[in-house]
Formats: sequence, structure tokens, C-alpha cells
Amino acid sequence: MSDAAQPTAAEVRAAVEAVKTALDRHLAAVERRSGEDDPAVYEAFNQLAAAAEVYDELLYDRYDEVTPFEIPGAEDSLPPYAGPEEPNAISVLIRRDYAVAEPQRLLAQAQRVEAVEYEGGGAAGEDGAGTVHGALGVLFGEFEPDEIASRHKEFGLEEGDSTLWVTAADEPTEPGEWLEEPFEQVDPERVVCRFDVSAVFDEDVSDDIDEEDDLELDRDEDEDLEPLDAER
Repeated sequence: MSDAAQPTAAEVRAAVEAVKTALDRHLAAVERRSGEDDPAVYEAFNQLAAAAEVYDELLYDRYDEVTPFEIPGAEDSLPPYAGPEEPNAISVLIRRDYAVAEPQRLLAQAQRVEAVEYEGGGAAGEDGAGTVHGALGVLFGEFEPDEIASRHKEFGLEEGDSTLWVTAADEPTEPGEWLEEPFEQVDPERVVCRFDVSAVFDEDVSDDIDEEDDLELDRDEDEDLEPLDAER
């Protein structure tokens, strides 16, 4: 990279200040969280990850140094970005997986929504809230996906993996242009940023802790055995 293309020291300093601010916001969101799946905490987490990534890139470009910050899975699963430097449009692609852990709770919540709609003169869907299939249609038709994500336990759902991709486009798409195949034209080289949430990341940390505990236990056992061997 030429000297002219390198970020300035002031830009790197501004990026690290943004990380500090994002850290404070994340901690404040955690301290004020209203429950296990508070959307404010999720939003603060994403902002912190984005700020850390910008700082990491500028630090490397300017000083050829790196940080320990990492977005799990993003670098390993995506090719280098090859989209426009200044996108005129973006697409946000979100996938969230759930297990239907408590079907009866799901049905009950959907029936409550349906009862309110009946009182207001609304009509039930083809399946209504009498089946899991129909209940899912009722709930996802009534609530925004972010609200369901933050209240999933109330709806009898159990969270699985989730991912959010922000992709760049040269121009905004025409209305209805991609509705027939909304997920068929994703170019991995145009993904600006990606954020993944998965229990596997927690398991990796747990495995590391378990390995450390096993090593410590082995040391303790060795220490206990040494005096016995010495007596022999």
C-alpha cells in the first residue's frame, strides 16, 4: 500500500476512540438490560464489533499491527470484498433459526392475537391459530422479526444460530425485482460486513476452560503422587 493510500495517525486515533465509546455503550446496555435477549444489548454488541473491525483495519494499514478482536466465522467463510468502495445501495440479509420448543405456548399466543383481531373485526387466516403452521403465520404476521427475537421464549421458541449480512449494490433495485427469488443472488464478494451468533462459539470457550481445568487437575494429581513415589 502506498503512503498516499495509508490512513493518517489521526484516523487511527479516531477509530480507537470509537471503540472506547462502543465499549462504554455496550457495558451500559448490559447493565440496563431488561432480560436475557434485550435488543439494546444485541445492537450495542454489533456496534462494538463494527467499531473494532474498523480500528483493526486502520491499525494494520497504518502500522502493520493487529488486535485480538475478531468477528467469529466472518473471515473464514467469505472471500475478499470486491464491491464498490462507496455503495449507492445496500441489502440487509438476516437469518434466524428457532426450534419450536413449546408448541402449546406458541398456539396459545397466536390464539390471543387472533381473538383480538376477531374483536376488531379482522378475519382469521386459512389455518388460523389451531395448528403450529397457522400459529407461526399469525405471530410473524403480527409481530416484527426483531420483537419475536427479543421475546422468543414467550412464543415457545428456542433460539438457534443467527447471521446478519450487509451487502453492497451499485444501484437500488426496482420494486418487486427480486421478490420471486429473494435469496438467490447474494454475491459473497459484495458482503460489507457480517455478524454471526451461535452457541458453538460459547462451546469453544467452554472447551478451552475445560482443557485448562483438566491440565490443572493432572498437575494436582502428579503433585499428590510425588511424595508416594519418593517414599518407595
